[in-house]
Amino acid sequence: MNLPAVIGCDFSSAPSRRKPIVVAHGRLVSGRVALGHIDTFDSLDTWAAWLAQPGDWVGGFDLPFGLPRELVEHLGWPTEWSACMDHYAALSREQIRAQFAAFCDARPAGHKFAHRATDGPAGSSPSMKWVNPPVAYMLHAGVPRLRAAGVAMPGLCAGDPRRVALEAYPGLLARELLGQRSYKSDDKAKQTPERLIARKDLVEALEQGRTRLGLRLKLSHAQRDALVDDASGDRLDAVLCVLQAAWALTQHLAGRSRYGLPESDPLEGWIVSAA
Repeated sequence: MNLPAVIGCDFSSAPSRRKPIVVAHGRLVSGRVALGHIDTFDSLDTWAAWLAQPGDWVGGFDLPFGLPRELVEHLGWPTEWSACMDHYAALSREQIRAQFAAFCDARPAGHKFAHRATDGPAGSSPSMKWVNPPVAYMLHAGVPRLRAAGVAMPGLCAGDPRRVALEAYPGLLARELLGQRSYKSDDKAKQTPERLIARKDLVEALEQGRTRLGLRLKLSHAQRDALVDDASGDRLDAVLCVLQAAWALTQHLAGRSRYGLPESDPLEGWIVSAA
């Protein structure tokens, strides 16, 4: 049986040559995930053009696919996912920031942001954050292009069953293996020997299959060196998303619905492989 490819996308809402969108390609082979090539896209348009091409893949995308229900209801936005995403896409980033900031300003310290149900088990940032990291803008830039490309987004919308997009979060796997150790930074002054060692340890653990996903990463020597040497961690994050996509494919092959996603709020969505 020819299995679909598995891909992982480390996303940026403002890609550039210095900080592109990174897409890693792999294959699931007998409990191992063999890493293939890695593509980079320095604009949203080139990424969207790739996304729209015919293909046969299951992908993990490191960007939120939904907003917290508490936030959406407070703002009086549509509570059906497609309508909510239409409304959100029509806003400017300035309008998003102003409305989200007003929501936070009215709330007590320590409870400024609304969270999705998946944030707890995944350890992810609330999808309404517009800084550090600007995941609200990632949703604003990424989800409309995923929808325009006609991909299937299980639990959220139907689409091409040969191109399946799932929300992934590389920090989920990285934290499982490294705890709170940092392994990356875009700031050159913070690209320390300690972070280099953490990347080496992370790659070694992935090759040994030490995550609860039960999958081992298969790399060439050159691929291993490239992942360790990328101090930004972008390529490694894309590979972590590949592993989450591969786990989802194993769930699908085992007959589990929605690629292993649990029943969840159809407005908020869920991060693949989060408990």
